[in-house]
Amino acid sequence: MGAAYFYHLTRNPLETTLPLLLGKALGAGWSCVVVGRSSARLEALDHALWNGRKTDFLAHGVAGTAHDSAQPILLSDTHATANDAACAMCIDGADISPEQVKTYERTCILFDGNDDVALQTARAQWKMLTDAGCAAQYWSEESGNWQMKAKKE
Repeated sequence: MGAAYFYHLTRNPLETTLPLLLGKALGAGWSCVVVGRSSARLEALDHALWNGRKTDFLAHGVAGTAHDSAQPILLSDTHATANDAACAMCIDGADISPEQVKTYERTCILFDGNDDVALQTARAQWKMLTDAGCAAQYWSEESGNWQMKAKKE
């Protein structure tokens, strides 16, 4: 059974933090799905990942092609992906259910701490997932370094 890790972004934008977390997930041997709500946002992330620093290159694709199953990272608007993802990165308030959390090794929920709607959505997701018995951790970068602030098992 997986766990949900909440990442409260206050210092760095998603475009900076997401590649770091994806690199760590790939380093653990996990394939990943980045689940978002907006195809425009996913396209922008696709562009940012392709045009990032060469040393930080992350092979990936946008879901919906014939090569989805070969992609280590898929950008998608759904959890149903062909790459058999072990790790989900939910962005922009993407939906996640307790049942879905349990199918992944890890679910990362990244949210903008400077956006009141994003904060409320993340709080509601924390409550819903932990009330359903999902293990969860809350991480904050407010101090300048990532620190775990809360843990529920």
